Amino acid sequence: MLAELNAEQRAAAQHPPQAGPLLVVAGAGTGKTLTLAARLAWLVQQGADPQRVLLITFSRRAALELARRAGLLLHQALALPPSAPLPRLPWCGTFHGVAARLLREHAEDLSLARGFTVLDRADAQDLLALVRQGLGLAHGASQAGTQTDGGSARFPMPATCAAIASRCLNTGQPLAEVLRSAYPWCADAKAGLERLFVAYADSKLQQQSLDFDDLLLAWWHVMHQPQLAQRVRNRFDHVLVDEVQDINQLQADILWALKPDGHGLTAVGDDAQSIYAFRGANVRHILDLPGRFQPPALVMRLEQNYRSTQPLLDASNALMAQATETFNKRLWSDRRDAQRPRVRTVEDEAAQARGVAGEVLAEREAGLLLKRQAVLFRTGAHSLALEMELTRRNVPFVKYGGLRFFEAAHVKDVLAVLRWADNPQARLSALRTVRLVPGLGPASVQRLLADNDAPGALQRFTPPPAARAGWAALLALMDTLRGPQAAWPADLRLVIDWYRPHLARLHADARVRLGELEQLALLAPQHTSRERFITELTLDPPAAAGDESGAPHLDEDYLILSTIHSAKGQEWNSVHVLSVVDGCMPADMATGHAHEIEEERRLLYVAMTRARDALTLWVPQRFHVTQQRALGDRHVSAPVSRFLSPELMALMDASGPGGTDHDGAAQPLPDADEDHGAVPGKCTPPQHPVLLDLAAQLRQRWR
Repeated sequence: MLAELNAEQRAAAQHPPQAGPLLVVAGAGTGKTLTLAARLAWLVQQGADPQRVLLITFSRRAALELARRAGLLLHQALALPPSAPLPRLPWCGTFHGVAARLLREHAEDLSLARGFTVLDRADAQDLLALVRQGLGLAHGASQAGTQTDGGSARFPMPATCAAIASRCLNTGQPLAEVLRSAYPWCADAKAGLERLFVAYADSKLQQQSLDFDDLLLAWWHVMHQPQLAQRVRNRFDHVLVDEVQDINQLQADILWALKPDGHGLTAVGDDAQSIYAFRGANVRHILDLPGRFQPPALVMRLEQNYRSTQPLLDASNALMAQATETFNKRLWSDRRDAQRPRVRTVEDEAAQARGVAGEVLAEREAGLLLKRQAVLFRTGAHSLALEMELTRRNVPFVKYGGLRFFEAAHVKDVLAVLRWADNPQARLSALRTVRLVPGLGPASVQRLLADNDAPGALQRFTPPPAARAGWAALLALMDTLRGPQAAWPADLRLVIDWYRPHLARLHADARVRLGELEQLALLAPQHTSRERFITELTLDPPAAAGDESGAPHLDEDYLILSTIHSAKGQEWNSVHVLSVVDGCMPADMATGHAHEIEEERRLLYVAMTRARDALTLWVPQRFHVTQQRALGDRHVSAPVSRFLSPELMALMDASGPGGTDHDGAAQPLPDADEDHGAVPGKCTPPQHPVLLDLAAQLRQRWR
């Protein structure tokens, strides 16, 4: 079973649980997934009960892949016949998915309905917008009848409010600190935000609905109730967590509560790839993990890289050698004879776009498919000039980003019906469903929703004449879905059949959308119940939908454009990184503290380690600025990124605007000031007399 592992991987896979907690620092491309799957399989082979092994990842797909690989290894190790099913590891999932599953089991202990609704991010934002409007905050403080918002006539938009609330909860920081450090332009709205978050929490609880952040908060609450916490701890002998560098403060506190002494804990991650601070992640969680336990957790390093050539790894190692604090590791590879990475200095963004497009096409002519090439950038706006150049040259490309499948209107409609069937108090789902009935006007809808969750409310409702036929069909459907004859996955087929005429009425491309709903129906049998289906699709939906992807690609090949954050975990033969200059890499908004600059360094490291064979960093010398009013050259100079130190440049081939080679001895900028910001410590409930965030409000309701 372990024959294909190298010595480092094998040692990590076979670490005895009785020897204490284990931290595996797995460098980029070092076979982390294989190692973690082998550890899972080895633990089970040694006698661990698969029902008592918890694996937490950051995507459901990653969990399924790890469980599949571990099952294959176990199948091989146990010499099972080929026809035998793979051994199952049932407790594999994301933090949010595991939380939802545990909360279903402990709902009564938390005064939650077992059929509570999980709001996706779009629905949560919609509800927040309704609450914001109901409080009069949508019209500014001066029109809301209060001066507690600092007198400002502008209140943050719902998306910003949702982001602020989420950051407060996931980092454990009070509202004032979050506003000061991340949303200073919203500081005057502090009092209004306090009111909004309390009212938003009330509205969710009235509807027995939880958003993504509430799932973690509720699990946190369970782990801080001694009896409940012990019940959860007792069910898992082993806890394995992947990508531990990406956990936020709330997730970290849950993890430490699951294994307070570290016994049975395996954590895998790479501090050099911690790039999600904007989601609340903190690199300190992996850096400080060994010292959390006594004796300290054993640290093992995976350093043999199976992706990149040695020249690429030498440059990547040199970049991280500048880091102020890291687990010292040096990636190496057997792939040694190859070209060195390159730095291309060009005049401006237009020259950068022409250069990248030209090199991409040249590599294509040399036999490298466009799909095996990628152009990475710090933010989506950095690729606009390149997109125009690719379009001009008729080079097909795909840019990663956009809506997810679950956010498509027709998918949301169908799942809203199922949510409402499970939870009569789910007001947003009820609203979305009844609006589909032709002839139901706003007044009728409000009259229905006012009495929605009362027993017999639907049967008592008298629709207007124009809506009678449509209402009767919906009423019959809801009676079936809520009745004893309801059966999964037949329920979904009933909803799709009911929705079919509405689909044809609402969408010109109904045939395409119906095909996607049929694909949704194919997913249904993979889930054991209706509530599991809805919850898991909400937490981890498929990646795309036809109504958002535009015209289909008729080309057999296309170039990949991606932000660096979206590229994490991917690899390509050839990688181009745009705009490696100060202001873009590091971003001008991320240079206030040393810890922000360090994350920007790690972001460049992630970009560089996506390349298998060829890497090119592009350095425009100036950028066009449309806001300048001065006559003449409307450009600003762009200093080379501070990360391209002389030591790093010595490992790269450099060329200038004219294509002539030079020594590339870029002069780094002075070091940033020391970070004087506070480092978050152990997660504690936010304390504030007016209940600054959702955490305090929801805990009060559950007490």
